[in-house]
Amino acid sequence: MNGNEITLDKIDLSILRLMQENARISNADLARELEMAPSAVLERVKKLEQKNVILQYTTRLNPAAVHQTLLAFISMKSSEGMGSNNTAKELAKIPEVQEVHHIAGEDCYLVKVRTADSASLMSLMRNSFSKIPNILSTRTTIVLETVKEEQQLVIPEK
Repeated sequence: MNGNEITLDKIDLSILRLMQENARISNADLARELEMAPSAVLERVKKLEQKNVILQYTTRLNPAAVHQTLLAFISMKSSEGMGSNNTAKELAKIPEVQEVHHIAGEDCYLVKVRTADSASLMSLMRNSFSKIPNILSTRTTIVLETVKEEQQLVIPEK
């Protein structure tokens, strides 16, 4: 077994499924759903956290409620060689940047950003991205409508 391999049993997967549906589910409700003792469920949840299976608990906000209505994906080329993460680290520091992915193909990164409008996107590009020295070029795709945006993973049945 290598260091990246994590073994999860049927109960672990059930816990993850329930918690992914509702991160605010109480330990008592988890135990009731799984027909287990609350102490046993709590111990399993703590182990899932320690193994970095459960990374964090978050709240999903409506972007329009906080005036972040423009969603864009930006493909970027970088002058960095393979294995260097400097550009990715700099991109990750920018608050409007939600995701940074190393990608295969002609570009080096795919970056997901949210801003209030096209003017704030332009400001982000001029004032933040332009200060990152290794970025050679960008290609921006603005989202017109989101049909599905999901963070939940498909949890296998065992």
